[in-house]
Amino acid sequence: MARLYHVPLSPFCRKVRLCLAEKRIECELVEEWYWEQDADFLRRNPAGKVPVLRMDGRTLAESAAICEYIEERHPEPPLMPKGAEARYEVRRLVGWFDDKFHHEVTAKLLYERVNKKIMKLGFPDSRNVKDGARAVKFHLDYMAWLLDHRRWLAGDVMTLADFAAAAHLSSLDYISDVDWHRSEAVKDWYAKIKSRPAFRGILADQVPGFPPPAHYADLDF
Repeated sequence: MARLYHVPLSPFCRKVRLCLAEKRIECELVEEWYWEQDADFLRRNPAGKVPVLRMDGRTLAESAAICEYIEERHPEPPLMPKGAEARYEVRRLVGWFDDKFHHEVTAKLLYERVNKKIMKLGFPDSRNVKDGARAVKFHLDYMAWLLDHRRWLAGDVMTLADFAAAAHLSSLDYISDVDWHRSEAVKDWYAKIKSRPAFRGILADQVPGFPPPAHYADLDF
């Protein structure tokens, strides 16, 4: 059985969890407090980051590389399209959410409000929180624009790009930091992806000291 070392609200870990669940790959989840710099964990990944996946006798790190490895080893159901241009668009959007969205939004909302408390690093920086709250509006508007032109974020079918976006937004939704009234298109997209069986494990997450809002696991939010 595969084993994933993860942190429940990490969007990078959630993206990998969604890929595994969508492809119905059984996986043991092991919570790893990477900031404690445990020697055994550092041997698995000297970068000291999660997720780390133990699969097929290999130890895999870096979420984007892990997801593409899973895709190549288990191509059904597909999360990457066949054409070069379509694959490019998926990778571009995965990069958008894991880089730009992460730095402008996730790191300034989720990390300030949750990670700092868990790591005992003090109180949230109010300026970062304000900047993140402002930036998320821009990203939701960009997603709305994409969905005005496409059925899913990268095209006509659901792909890894949708899982990357949903991983970040679901983490923020856990702390009520997404205004779902800003765009009906984005809300409808999230409702579709949230209702997939692959999402059940994520919706069951509970972080001690941070109870999720009532709507978090509601499929008709």
